[in-house]
Amino acid sequence: MVSTRRATHAGTWYTDSGYELNKQLEDWLNAADLSHGPARAIIAPHAGYSYCGGCAGFAYRQISPIVVRRIFILGPSHHVRLRGCALSSATTYQTPLYDLTIDQEVCRELKETGQFEWMNMNTDEDEHSIEMQLPFIAKVMENFKTAFTIIPILVGSLSWEKEAIYGRLLAPYIADPQNLFIISSDFCHWGQRFRYTYYDRSNGPIYRSIQALDKMGMDIIETLNPSSFTEYLKKYGNTICGRHPIGVLLQAIQSFKENCNDQRMNLKFLKYAQSSQCENMYDSSVSYASASLVLE
Repeated sequence: MVSTRRATHAGTWYTDSGYELNKQLEDWLNAADLSHGPARAIIAPHAGYSYCGGCAGFAYRQISPIVVRRIFILGPSHHVRLRGCALSSATTYQTPLYDLTIDQEVCRELKETGQFEWMNMNTDEDEHSIEMQLPFIAKVMENFKTAFTIIPILVGSLSWEKEAIYGRLLAPYIADPQNLFIISSDFCHWGQRFRYTYYDRSNGPIYRSIQALDKMGMDIIETLNPSSFTEYLKKYGNTICGRHPIGVLLQAIQSFKENCNDQRMNLKFLKYAQSSQCENMYDSSVSYASASLVLE
């Protein structure tokens, strides 16, 4: 039975006008340089496009659509508590540009591992972390719209051990050059409304302290060392909402490298932005960062 997940955040988080959306995406992609591609994986933000569209464009610019046939989208769960990961029960995802087809075969393969559950349609449609990636995917892949599928994966609050399990399960897929992984994550959520006000005054204004904290995390992610990233999160508590999808990616890379010792991988952050510049303890902001992983 065909079931379509509606574009529930269109008209609020981004425009529901296909014409206007197409123009915005085109402008953001054209403003970014192709400097670290072709991407095997990207990290991209998932806030409203007015805040992070320009930043996200730098990640999506690194994709080579001609080689991509399957796109795995790992997004954090914001509304439902999950101890593991969940797959979409839909068959298609709606966007204002065109609908995207979910890869039923790969979803079945993953479900048969016993490590995944199905999310219901309400959970699917409430969650924005995956949906905010869909219009960018549709735009980048528009010349191959019938030649690719997507595999949406909702990632729960995983332990380090669980991240390692999912990383090992996904490592064979990241090894395939026809597969692309999209990791959906914003970075520091700072302010009293986020219950996070870490401030290192040696960095100057608050927004500079936030930037230094995010940069430290980004530098660690670039080392592709999952243990170092976990220790960073424990030490500073940085409110990176996609920390678990990022952790799964790092574990998948580590597992892949253990089986392919001669394969060099390089992850690089390409763009960083903040929703606003915090000057006092009553301000708040969310940070955005885009990265691309290439195999050399």
